[in-house]
Amino acid sequence: MRISRRAVATAAVFATVLPLSACGGGSGTGSSDASGKVEGKITFQTWNLQANFKDYFNGVIADFEKKYPGTDVKWVDRPGEGYADKISADAAGGTLPDVVNVSPDLVAPLAKAGIALDLDKAAAKYRDEYLPGAWQSHQIPGTEGTFAFPWYLNTGPMFYNKRLLKDAGLDPQKPPSTYDEVFSDGRKLAGKSKGKVAALANVPTIEDFGRYGGQLMNKEGTGFAFNDAKGVELLTRYKELYDVKGLDAQALTATPESSGHKFLTESVAMNPGSALDLANFKKQAPSLYKNIGITDQVSNTGKANMYVMGIMVNAQTKRQPAAVAFAHYMTDATRQMEFAKKVAIFPSTAGTLDDPYFTKEDGTDETRVRVAAAKSLKTAVNYTPVLFSEQMKTELRNQIAKALQGKQSPKEALDNAVKACDRLLQQS
Repeated sequence: MRISRRAVATAAVFATVLPLSACGGGSGTGSSDASGKVEGKITFQTWNLQANFKDYFNGVIADFEKKYPGTDVKWVDRPGEGYADKISADAAGGTLPDVVNVSPDLVAPLAKAGIALDLDKAAAKYRDEYLPGAWQSHQIPGTEGTFAFPWYLNTGPMFYNKRLLKDAGLDPQKPPSTYDEVFSDGRKLAGKSKGKVAALANVPTIEDFGRYGGQLMNKEGTGFAFNDAKGVELLTRYKELYDVKGLDAQALTATPESSGHKFLTESVAMNPGSALDLANFKKQAPSLYKNIGITDQVSNTGKANMYVMGIMVNAQTKRQPAAVAFAHYMTDATRQMEFAKKVAIFPSTAGTLDDPYFTKEDGTDETRVRVAAAKSLKTAVNYTPVLFSEQMKTELRNQIAKALQGKQSPKEALDNAVKACDRLLQQS
C-alpha cells in the first residue's frame, strides 16, 4: 500500500505551525472494543513536533499516565522528510504505532485498508464533544465510519484593501461575502483603475468550487464531480473576470507568496491570509496596513473552509482501550485549549471557540485575526476531498489555465480535469 504525499495545509499560519502529520508502529487484534480497562504500554507518534513542543507533550503524557495508573505512553517523533513513505511502510509491515497523528488525506488509505479504527463504532460516545464539521473531516467517501479524532483546526480570513474599494466607488465597510459580489466588485475595481487593480490574484482551487456550492465528488467516492453546472458556472465567471483584468494577469502561475506580494503592493484588492500577514503588512507596508479590512472567506454556502489535523487509532493495536483513551485525552477540550495558546491553531472541540480567548479583541493584530477566524470555524467544513491528491490539484490547475487563456471552454476544461483526476484515483 502506498500513500501519496500531500500538503497538509495551505493557510499561512497552518504551514508555519506544522505539518503535524504522523507516522507510525503497533500491531494487534483489529477489534472495535474500547470499553475495557485502560492500561498497558502504547506508542504515540508525531511528525516534527519535539523541537518546539517537547514540554507540552511530555506534560500531557504525564497527566494521562497519572489519570490512568498502569499506562505507559511512549512518544516517538519523526523528522518530516519521507513521513508519508514511512506511514506506508509501517502500515504494510504491521508496525504502525498505536496512536498516530494524521491529516485526512493520510488516513484515507489506512481506513480503506482496515488499519484505521472506526471511531463511530469504538468511540461514538465522544462524537458530540467535537464540532460536526471537524468530526466529519476524517470520513472517507464510499467507506462507512470516522477514522480519527479531530485535533486542531485552522482557517484564514479574507483581507481587503479599504482604500482600493473606496476608490472604485465601493463601500469599504461592506466587502464582498459571496462570489456574485466578488465578480461584480472585481469588474468595478478593474474598470475604475483601467486594469491596474484586480480583485484577486489566484485562479479557483478545489475549495472554491466547494464554497461556490458545487458537488466535488460522488457519494460513493469513486469519481469527481466538480464539472457539474455549478462548477462550469464558476469557471466561466472567472474567465469573464480574467478578460476584464479583474483577475490578475499573473494568476495562472501565481503562488501564495506571489499573490501576497501583489496584495502588499496594492495591485490586488483582496487576498486570504493570517495573523502573520498582518504583522508583515505593518512592518513592510504601513500605508496598506492602515487600510486593511478583515472579513470572512467568500462563500455561497455560508460556510468557510477549514484545515484539520487528527489523531488516529491503529485498529490492530493490542491496547485498544488505552489507545482510544489517549487519543481522546490528547484531543479533548482542555488539552486543545492549552495547545491553542502555545501556537496559532484552533480547537476542534464544541464550545471551546466561545472562550474569551477567541471572542475578545485587545487591539492587537493577533487577536483581530484570531477572533475573525474562530467565528468562521464554528460552522466551517473541510471542502478538499480527502481523496484529492497533489497530482490532481496540478491537473485541475492546468486545465483551468487553458480555459482562462481561451484554449478550451470552461466545460471542456473541467471535463478534462475530472477525467484526469478519476484516472489518478483509480491508480491510487
